[in-house]
Amino acid sequence: MMNRIALLEDHERMAALVSRALATAGIETDVYGTLSQATIGLAQIRYPALVLDRNLPDGDGLQLVRQLRARRIDTPCLMLTARDALHDRIDGLEAGADDYLPKPFSMEELVARVRALMRRAPQQQSLAPEHGDLRIDPMESRMACGAESISLSSAELQLMLVLVRAAGATARRTALEAAAWGIAEPVTPNALDVALHRLRRKLAGIDSVVQIVNQRGLGYALKLPHEDT
Repeated sequence: MMNRIALLEDHERMAALVSRALATAGIETDVYGTLSQATIGLAQIRYPALVLDRNLPDGDGLQLVRQLRARRIDTPCLMLTARDALHDRIDGLEAGADDYLPKPFSMEELVARVRALMRRAPQQQSLAPEHGDLRIDPMESRMACGAESISLSSAELQLMLVLVRAAGATARRTALEAAAWGIAEPVTPNALDVALHRLRRKLAGIDSVVQIVNQRGLGYALKLPHEDT
């Protein structure tokens, strides 16, 4: 599963601050400014967590939480709101939100709560996963093999997290592109191929036996030397 969450926040400055704080923890964000935008985005990508505001141009963020729960989608949700009255907190939890953080809040606490929610996400594995001789450190944006390690760009980190957490299963091209660049960013047709080429060189540079294999017509997977490709 990817380290990219959905953020539903209509205030650009707040969205930028939250996104920047999460990025320092190796967590990328797809930012949506309205309920309608978020509804479309969540229909395309299964995020490991959703952070959302209540006061939005086209309604209350609780509407989206209720819609998700009605469809039996259990994506962990953290509500951000200036409303700190007890009944507002209760409304959020009863609508299906998993946590509630009133404004103003510290970014350190926000990051900690998001990471906690991601650990509870369906099928979510370790936030610092391993595969074969390879280890990924999202906080440092590095991958390591033995004593050797190498830095990763933001897109490379998200790609490796999806591939490692797939544990040898095939990750579809569209899922990899969404994890690396989100759905809002325009991506050139060969962007993924270029990024995977760089990752193959980096894997070789730290002497890892793990290989990124193209499953023709399906996507990509990590394979070890003894595994069939």
